[in-house]
Amino acid sequence: MHHPLDNIAWQTLSGAQAGCAVGRGGVRRYAPGFSPIVGFAEAERPDFDTLAEFCAPGEPVYCIEWTGPVPAGWVETVNGQMSRMVWTAPMPDEDAALDAQALGPGHVEQAVALAALTRPGPFGPRTIELGDYFGCFDGTQLIAMAGERMRAPGFCEVSGVCTHPDHQGRGLARRLMLKLVRRQMLRGETPFLHVMCGNTGALALYRRMGFDEVGVAAVRVLARES
Repeated sequence: MHHPLDNIAWQTLSGAQAGCAVGRGGVRRYAPGFSPIVGFAEAERPDFDTLAEFCAPGEPVYCIEWTGPVPAGWVETVNGQMSRMVWTAPMPDEDAALDAQALGPGHVEQAVALAALTRPGPFGPRTIELGDYFGCFDGTQLIAMAGERMRAPGFCEVSGVCTHPDHQGRGLARRLMLKLVRRQMLRGETPFLHVMCGNTGALALYRRMGFDEVGVAAVRVLARES
């Protein structure tokens, strides 16, 4: 059954965030510096010849909802599945992270370092430009963050959720997520997110918070051969 979030990468890269994308025809990707995610107009008939024009040799790119054979001239490094989850609970009554700071250009270096340490998904130095990003700090050190990425009409993705290993178990990421959920719902948007199917702990947490699974999508990481 068709869901409004089907082929979300193409929807967002050819729609709400076209200004952050490069490509032509039925191929779009976030421009260099953003998260290296690719969208194809027809997810099961990807045009890798055109995509190659917009990818540096050896640069990993993330393809969603494509399950075909790896094309000649490309190397696959990840072949997995991720769950797509949509918020179905009532709007949180209050801001769960009033102490969080909005992240901006001055926080890019710390945000990229935290993402590299915790690996919440593809993340680049311009990723925090894709939506609202908030962080928790210990003094001047960024120790947790969460923000927004892809969009479809009426939907906004919660993304980049991570906590420094030395500060886990305090509910920081959960509070940041609830802050974003409330802000999105106040704008009339439905929050959604993606999580790898093997991450059972996160899946269970997100269900408890108020997200329900609406589908599973393939996620493949490829790079052009040098």
